[in-house]
Amino acid sequence: MLTRRRLIAVSTASVFAPRLLRVARAASWPDRPVHLIVPIAAGGPTDTNARLLADQLSNILGQQVVVDNKPGAGTNIGSAYVAHSDPDGYTLLFGTSSLAANTALYRSLDYDPETDFAPVSLFAKFPFFVFVPNSSPAKTIKELIAYANEREGKLIIASPGTGSGPHLAEVLFMQMAKIQMTHAPYRGAAPAFIDLIPGRVHCYFGSGELLTYSRSGQVRVLASTGAKRSPAAPDVPTITESGVPGYVVDSWQAVFAPAKTPPQIVRTLNAAVVKAMTDKATVDKLANTAYTAESSSPEALAKFLKADTQQWESVIKTTGLKID
Repeated sequence: MLTRRRLIAVSTASVFAPRLLRVARAASWPDRPVHLIVPIAAGGPTDTNARLLADQLSNILGQQVVVDNKPGAGTNIGSAYVAHSDPDGYTLLFGTSSLAANTALYRSLDYDPETDFAPVSLFAKFPFFVFVPNSSPAKTIKELIAYANEREGKLIIASPGTGSGPHLAEVLFMQMAKIQMTHAPYRGAAPAFIDLIPGRVHCYFGSGELLTYSRSGQVRVLASTGAKRSPAAPDVPTITESGVPGYVVDSWQAVFAPAKTPPQIVRTLNAAVVKAMTDKATVDKLANTAYTAESSSPEALAKFLKADTQQWESVIKTTGLKID
């Protein structure tokens, strides 16, 4: 028979046992491979950077960090997958600036970018670059605008997916330049760029990793979207310099965990990302492709995401862009 004292002891144990178990698991984390979800197709710049980070984290954490690509729906498939995963530190998101825009962009989401994730750390910030095929008559942004006006709505502007960072940068550019082009969404940057080279599409906003193609003469780069010229391509003017005053888009990548991930795991993860971003080879590799390595505290990333979300909400409202 249970005495009152034993009943209280059993009840107390049943209340605290799950919490003690979570604490014990957090203390031993990681004891198996960690999965870094990339919400964009394999082969593109985002995937490349995620794998660069995964290699560093594998060495730092002593467990393999595996990159899993879950593309689709403007990064929402991969983002939702992480948001609904167990908050145990074994499923992480390599998030992009699309996370800040999707709340305003989509009529409904089955996750909340600000409440369903535990921010870990920024990874990098970067501009996009405006690429055209060598067959294009446009050699400057002004010439691209004139070319688009001559063939209103007939030029095709590609993106790695509807609602992606490049797509939003393109939409803002067309609005501010007062031109119309037909949007062609692809499943990732790699297939879009493959079609740009032979001129099957007429324009593409891509990351600095693609500068290798302009340096080798396979495509032409016209401008960058940043607030200032990139050290990786100092001879490439900004869009603002090129005739669209006030146009600036700087994008970013960051690491998130599911909400309610134990704070101890988030702290361990944050320290690992911060350490990874001090590796000179990693920083130099990013810089060569116009990415600026930039880690942060979880709190700073949360504030950054909130501010960027508000900025894109304002832009999206003015463009009237909505996705069902």
